[in-house]
Amino acid sequence: MSVDRRLTATAKILGHPRNAWYVAAWDHEVTAGGILARTICNTPMALYRTREGRPVALADACWHRLAPLSMGRIVGDELQCPYHGLRFNPAGRCTHMPAQETINPSAAVPSYPVVARYRFLWVWPGDPDLADPELIPDMHQMDDPAWAGDGKLIDAACNYQLVIDNLMDLTHEEFVHSSSIGQEELSDADFSVTHDDRHVTVTRWMRGIDPPPFWRKNIRDKFPGFEGKVDRWQIIHFEAPSTICIDVGVAKAGTGAPEGDRSQGVNGFVMNTMTPQTDRSCHYFWAFMRNYRLDSQLITTQLREGVHGVFGEDERMLKAQQEAIDANPDHEFYSLNIDMGGMWARRILERMIAAEATDVAAG
Repeated sequence: MSVDRRLTATAKILGHPRNAWYVAAWDHEVTAGGILARTICNTPMALYRTREGRPVALADACWHRLAPLSMGRIVGDELQCPYHGLRFNPAGRCTHMPAQETINPSAAVPSYPVVARYRFLWVWPGDPDLADPELIPDMHQMDDPAWAGDGKLIDAACNYQLVIDNLMDLTHEEFVHSSSIGQEELSDADFSVTHDDRHVTVTRWMRGIDPPPFWRKNIRDKFPGFEGKVDRWQIIHFEAPSTICIDVGVAKAGTGAPEGDRSQGVNGFVMNTMTPQTDRSCHYFWAFMRNYRLDSQLITTQLREGVHGVFGEDERMLKAQQEAIDANPDHEFYSLNIDMGGMWARRILERMIAAEATDVAAG
């Protein structure tokens, strides 16, 4: 496998497709009676729930004088502007104006499609007529009873594409996460890449190796006192535009894990979905799900906090990388063999962005 491609300065920071589903919030972040302000794809939104619990996302700017609706309050199923009291229903139509009975027919704010799925609230910031829920990326492990786990939100000070690059090439673990999940075998192991028009999969196996500290603890949670070598796997699944679910784990070496028998090991899924906030920031939602010791809240909490510490190291690196990109706008990105998965993900995004630009030009 060989790569000889330079990414130009303009390609270092891609735009983002708008005709796509992005996670706006964990479902528990938007509570009855509360309003959450969040910027998605450079678009400020106000999220709330109706009295029946249905999630709603409106543009966070009143039609009248652009006051943030997120600073207002919920009246019935409507948002009331904090400045002059105009009210907007879940469809974004104004239903009340102060000191007048006639409502201007143009009084409305954009309302964005919202779907609650996989413990998240997903929004579609583009053309609402194209918002097909079947296009929501597969994250079924998040609410499948065969899996248990939890996660957090990182407000990352970098373009969302830099997080995708980071997750599509896990050899950085050897250097950024050397005390927890990193080991030399990551860079030495062969890998394969497959792709179609919406997905990229990177598969890496490391056979007969010592487990790093993170995985030694986890296999001992299931098999107390475990000693010896393991077979370790990382299978990275990208789904456009920005969801990456990583099948990870270790099993006692030579017990058939590469052939499909993982019974002598521990298996987790690192669930990641990144939502562009601005061109230089993103909302990074993640969780670690496991299929063993499902009833142990202690293990759930330990894994969540342990992975949170690991991702904190990524967060610092990505922030520094974004600052370096901004300071060196003419510098080109160069690609190595290990970047193959990330490059295919970029090509998919480039095609999505170009297709939207063509539709706009033709429209």
